[in-house]
Amino acid sequence: MNIVQATQTDNRNPGVDKGKLRIAVTSEITSYPVADATISISYTGVPNSTLEQLKTDSSGLAEEIELDTPPLEYSLDPAIESQPYSEYTLNISAPGFENMSIAGTELLPEVTAIQNVRLRPLNPEGETDIFVIPGHTLYEEYPPKIAEDEIKPTNETGEIVLSRVVVPEYIVVHDGSPRDTTARNYYVKYKDYIKNVASSEIYATWPENTIRANVLAIMSFTLNRVYTEWYRNKGYDFTITSSTAFDHKWIPERNIYDTISAVVDELYGNYLSRPNVRQPILTQYCDGRRVQCPDWMTQWGSMSLGEQGYSTIEILRYYYGDNMYINTAPEISGVPSSWPGYTLEIGSRGEKVRQMQEQLNVIAGAYPKIPKIQADGIYGPATAEAVRVFQSVFGLPQTGTVDFRTWFKISEIFVGVSRIAELV
Repeated sequence: MNIVQATQTDNRNPGVDKGKLRIAVTSEITSYPVADATISISYTGVPNSTLEQLKTDSSGLAEEIELDTPPLEYSLDPAIESQPYSEYTLNISAPGFENMSIAGTELLPEVTAIQNVRLRPLNPEGETDIFVIPGHTLYEEYPPKIAEDEIKPTNETGEIVLSRVVVPEYIVVHDGSPRDTTARNYYVKYKDYIKNVASSEIYATWPENTIRANVLAIMSFTLNRVYTEWYRNKGYDFTITSSTAFDHKWIPERNIYDTISAVVDELYGNYLSRPNVRQPILTQYCDGRRVQCPDWMTQWGSMSLGEQGYSTIEILRYYYGDNMYINTAPEISGVPSSWPGYTLEIGSRGEKVRQMQEQLNVIAGAYPKIPKIQADGIYGPATAEAVRVFQSVFGLPQTGTVDFRTWFKISEIFVGVSRIAELV
């Protein structure tokens, strides 16, 4: 039995509001969807009393459901000390795969919690993987950040520094403090890492510009660690840690939220910079309630500014100064073809349309709900319908057009399902 972490919360009668839960199950090895998986849902505090039982379809998706949450104001008012989210336990089983149990999936009101489940093929022991999600950083007690210089020296003898800012495809997350040699390293997609951290450190119910400001701070901090090879230059074999004292809170197998996911997809590739400084800024922050940090952004303070109508850059400059700018990395690793720079829609033609059609057809081999189309470089009604189905499967707005967010999601899923095909 593999027990990852432990926490206990009794969530009987958690509140009066409702949140949504969307569960997607895929194979850890192939990235293909797992059909006919059974998911039993219970309150984390009452694990033996099943509330709902769901089955996944051919796309590995379970029916989206509504569940009880505490009142919305709990996550919007720093003076309220009651837990603002409810916690649910998910038990997942599927033929040919190891069982998995996730205790502590967090639901907030009026947003959709997205629980992505990756099952491992069955081994002879047939053990259950058990993950217990610890509390949110704004609710539970975690070590405060140890202050660092926001710009790192890059002229030390022997120090490895990238020649330009690159958004990596994967980063290596050390699940503990840097000196904890027993902690496990995880290879995590950069975008998934940012969504996980943001879902662990801010509330998805906050204003959109507040979420954007915090996501940009998390991305810039992370890219500074990548750019300066901060830990590798100290002899470690990872990019960043899950310790709040040193970096951000990242939690294996935790759920994310639709509002946060959309913002990360929108800002993917951006970071924060100052004039005449090449490296992304190490944008540190604190909660602003239990911990004060006069020279950094506070999370609760950014929420208040967002409610007052401040824009994203206005929130950031309020804390970091007027010479803070949003920049875009010139290179994003792991994306097979670059964004064409405009939305593809009915009437669009050319090589970018053909590339997208070819990728969709590969994806359709793994996700039979998506219709295969002719890869002729012409964006007609059949292509629009295939795109619309793709968007429905992966939780995107069902526009039938390929914008920035859809383009990179198609690229991401294509890479996942095609890599395994190249190996067999």
